[in-house]
Amino acid sequence: MIASLIVRAVFSAFVPLTVQGSPVLLTVIACAGIGTSALFVVSLVAYRRRQTGQYRLISAAVGVLVLRSLIGAGTVLGAVPMPVHHFVEHSFDFLI
Repeated sequence: MIASLIVRAVFSAFVPLTVQGSPVLLTVIACAGIGTSALFVVSLVAYRRRQTGQYRLISAAVGVLVLRSLIGAGTVLGAVPMPVHHFVEHSFDFLI
């Protein structure tokens, strides 16, 4: 019980308990967005060179990962409501 209170007191200063406005979560999502965006550009270049169906599918899947990062950032910033976030994110998971 005491350990739980100490953990909450220490970690709540670093990681807020709510999603909206969390700088740590926003930083993680920004890093993921930058990485997947770079990978998306590479996949588009590869598709442009090869012009095959497999490369098109890979580019589409990586593009959906970029959209997931945008939806996540929108949720943290308060632009996307949580129910919409869950519906879109799980739909993207199914699509990929």
